Amino acid sequence: MVKRNRWGSRIIANQSHETLILASASSARAALLQGAGLTFEKRPSEVDEDELKISMKPQGAEAAALALAELKASHVSQQAPDSLVIGADQLLDCDGVWLDKARDINDAGHQLRLLRGKDHRLATAVCVMQNETCLWSFVGAPRLKMRAFSDAFIESYLHAAGDQAFGCVGAYRLEGLGAQLFAEIEGDYFTILGLPLLPLLEFLRSRGMVAS
Repeated sequence: MVKRNRWGSRIIANQSHETLILASASSARAALLQGAGLTFEKRPSEVDEDELKISMKPQGAEAAALALAELKASHVSQQAPDSLVIGADQLLDCDGVWLDKARDINDAGHQLRLLRGKDHRLATAVCVMQNETCLWSFVGAPRLKMRAFSDAFIESYLHAAGDQAFGCVGAYRLEGLGAQLFAEIEGDYFTILGLPLLPLLEFLRSRGMVAS
């Protein structure tokens, strides 16, 4: 079935009657799903991430990201029987140091000084749960290398980026001014933005949520 969205563009409607829920407050993840033509509800999951991160540190960033994605999806799945719930999480790992979302301009500057001239990985996990059972999961880990920029550049970047530097890990959004920070990138673009979209679409296609 094909219909049009509010901008007049043609989109492919879901072929299944199952409800799809995104258990995330991320506007970037929601935009990716919307851009792919999916119909879904957005229900952010309120879970305590810190304790799980501490306990999962010996197992690595990929395992921790997946555990966090599953925790978020499970929490929402309890409240939404029979729905397909998408959980996702992303951890930045730089030489064993894990970074959280930048809280303010000072924290953003600290993260940029730590990352400049270095490689880091974005361990990015997604899962789909139904009735608290994980039906499918995927983990990717793109590698990114920042340029060896100056303190003056950091100051000018933070001034220009404004809110784009806050509320995101590493103090950057690759789809915006954050692109200026990098020398090299290896990995899937959607995964860097926080959601391994193509593998997720393939799973949803197998469920009839996306036309095949």
